[in-house]
Amino acid sequence: MSDHKWGLRTVPDALVSSYIERGFWTDASLGDMVAAGLGSKGAAAFRVHSQVHPWAGTFGDVDRAARSLAASLRAGGVGPGDVVAFQLPNWVEAGITFWAAAYLGASVVPIVHFYGPKEIDYILRVTRPAAVITADTFGQSDFASTYADLLPKHGSPRWLIVDSLRGPLPPGAARFTDVLDATPIERQASVDPDSVAVIAFTSGTTRDPKGVIHSQRTIGCETHQLHRMFPDLPPPPITGAPVGHFIGMVNAFLVPLMRTTPVNLVDVWDPGRILKLMLDDDLSMAGGATYFLTSILDHPDFTDEHRKRMPFSGLGGSTVPIAVTDRAERMGIKCYRSYGSTEHPSITVSYLEEPQDKRCTTDGHVIDGVEIRLADDGEIFSRGPDLCLGYTDPALTAAAFDADGWYRTGDVGVLDADGYLSITDRVSDIIIRGGENISAQEVEELLLGMDAVAEVSVVAAPDDRLGERAAAVVRVRPGAELPTLAQIREHLANAGLAKQKWPESLHEVADFPRTPSGKVQKFHLRQALRDGKLRAVDG
Repeated sequence: MSDHKWGLRTVPDALVSSYIERGFWTDASLGDMVAAGLGSKGAAAFRVHSQVHPWAGTFGDVDRAARSLAASLRAGGVGPGDVVAFQLPNWVEAGITFWAAAYLGASVVPIVHFYGPKEIDYILRVTRPAAVITADTFGQSDFASTYADLLPKHGSPRWLIVDSLRGPLPPGAARFTDVLDATPIERQASVDPDSVAVIAFTSGTTRDPKGVIHSQRTIGCETHQLHRMFPDLPPPPITGAPVGHFIGMVNAFLVPLMRTTPVNLVDVWDPGRILKLMLDDDLSMAGGATYFLTSILDHPDFTDEHRKRMPFSGLGGSTVPIAVTDRAERMGIKCYRSYGSTEHPSITVSYLEEPQDKRCTTDGHVIDGVEIRLADDGEIFSRGPDLCLGYTDPALTAAAFDADGWYRTGDVGVLDADGYLSITDRVSDIIIRGGENISAQEVEELLLGMDAVAEVSVVAAPDDRLGERAAAVVRVRPGAELPTLAQIREHLANAGLAKQKWPESLHEVADFPRTPSGKVQKFHLRQALRDGKLRAVDG
């Protein structure tokens, strides 16, 4: 099985047969899944908690709007094989657009709402969408001006604007609301289950976004995997991860179709406001990247009433320090960790009923249907029914996948005697100091044991003599003072860390550059160090 439009990988026949026989792959399309889910859960609540564009209704309301949008786009010639792109905050129109594209059998391209002209231009060039849906403005972003400049270069696709300000529209654009009066379509399109369903662009831990391509089958499998992984416990969760990012999109618009959980979106992650929503609307904060949890726990408004609404926290998408899970467990919040990526979303997981040491100190065991193997240097290779089919760039596909279906993750890990995996590094996150490898994650884990340290990234700084040296970039807890470099070194010495691994400079930030999932973008920090823009506080 292969898709030659993008030069995608061929999944070995034996794997295809196995995934189908074991029920991981079916002939159901994304549209089939959406129709079944929305059709049976029409009364479930769908709410957008926003200061600028709030909305409250039901799945049924969103479904009717999605079917009307699909009818309007279909009348304009959009159908199976076409691409529908959207760049929207966590607003209801994002759900309407996503579900409408699924009904049409079109490939949907979610674009993170804070991507700028450079990234947008690249995405439009490689995906060639037939329709684009954007906001007019949001925060500091002026989407109307950006797309007015870019779309003529890319074939002038149909452009719909969600104009929260109700201002004049740019030439060639139409209002999103004006197309929702079309007679709703009754049936979803019939499509090849191996066709492209989603093209999700990576979060940006590398310099250029990578377009990750999932088929109807791989995205369907992933939805069921996440449904099984994620405990269905009250209260309903708040979705803060951007729906323009893969995991936010799946958790907001697909996993709820598998259960009766209402959707509650927020378009700005403000910990103080999240805490208020939890009490006012009886909602929970169920996890995500570590930052989402720590930003809540560190906030001065956090109380025991909030803790009671957080029976568990699923953590993944970035490094999960043991200090964080230990802290949460002491507070009565049961933690579990998982591991995956946009390319292979669900590789390992632990469950709430498993031993605490496994849930909190490892990244879990492989999920049913998934396989992993470790290279001699510890790099993790994976394959499974939710693994993507490759990238929009065939060269990246050729470099990341082999003929037997294995994906080179770029992560380094170890397996314990019980088969639980622990991620120890990124291949690209090893600091080579005078020929000796330093694990950034090892140093970070130890520094997070200091009371004042809320978050830390250890990155490579250029060194004329050694090539690279370790630099510690720290965000302190509210009201705390930054430790000195001497105090940091004393802490690491007491922990038994070899002296050559100690940070040789200290830098403070109010916050880190982040991906949509909350992961720290270390390449920005490394570039800032090279450019002399990240001033050393000490060292």
